[in-house]
Amino acid sequence: MNCLGTSNTGSGGCCNANTLCSFNGNLEDVVSTPIYVQSVYDAVRFHMNGMKTVQNLRFTPALPCGCTISRVKEIRCKKIFDPSQAKDCDNLTIDMETGISGATFLNDCRGIVETIGPDGVPSEKIIFADTSHCDEEGCGTPIFGTQNVRMWGNIIVYLDLCICDSCGRESSMTCCAEVNIASPSHPLVLTNFFELCMPSTGSSAFLPRLTELCNSGFTCRLATNNAGRDLCISPNGEISSNLIVGICVTMEKKITVPVQLCVLCTGFAEAPLQENTSDLISCPGLFPERTDAGSQASRTGSDPDARPALPGCDPCSIQQSDGSSCRCGDFPPQSCR
Repeated sequence: MNCLGTSNTGSGGCCNANTLCSFNGNLEDVVSTPIYVQSVYDAVRFHMNGMKTVQNLRFTPALPCGCTISRVKEIRCKKIFDPSQAKDCDNLTIDMETGISGATFLNDCRGIVETIGPDGVPSEKIIFADTSHCDEEGCGTPIFGTQNVRMWGNIIVYLDLCICDSCGRESSMTCCAEVNIASPSHPLVLTNFFELCMPSTGSSAFLPRLTELCNSGFTCRLATNNAGRDLCISPNGEISSNLIVGICVTMEKKITVPVQLCVLCTGFAEAPLQENTSDLISCPGLFPERTDAGSQASRTGSDPDARPALPGCDPCSIQQSDGSSCRCGDFPPQSCR
């Protein structure tokens, strides 16, 4: 139980997310609704691999006096990111440069036109090609591209060691060190090629967009997989090591187009309340009710063709265009005209 009275706290001080969507199996609760989203017309995913060797990397803290390393239990690594300094050169950063043939990016006076993607930032490039030939065949138009990924910044390497003191007692110890993958002036560059299928540009209200997703992962190991050769301990207990850092970048390219779809749903997804609200206060909802005939019929059980009831007697409401009123003799009052 947390301080807000909810019980979504898991073990170890972690938490479980709230369940926003649920379905009780009753098909009568399922309704159709139109949504305006982006549809993926084609996508391709690929991996880009690299490697970096590190020699005489110094770890901290040093070994306690009189202790030796009996074995290496695990080598872990983590990307560095400081949210208070997003532009810091030590942050592990990936910059993507994409070139295409068979199509072109839309340009204006400021360069390539980018639209707001699902991530909330300008991350989608509008592309154009003459697709008339493949449109006649009822097929998509192939486009080809070159992907250059530039990477710079640091990672942290952790050595989980099993150490032994002079009395033969074993204990665990973790030491760490920063590894510089590359500098912004001389980044690590990975290159790959891709092919995508582009839909028609003549039979759509929108031009296709190129969306790119990217993530990086790192794996560290001893250079020769031998602790006796790759680990060095100085007389004052300082640990240094020779490592190999494996780098893998997962990249996905998508061709997306804004579309309107009809989907089945059980209603709006709303998060559960974390506080108790007084019954004296009427709190508003977050989303408006749908006003199409089908949704009204499902809420009231009435005939969807039935006319809505006339408005109540609101002395400050505006006279409706069809002349209907709440049948008050002085509607609307002179003061509200």
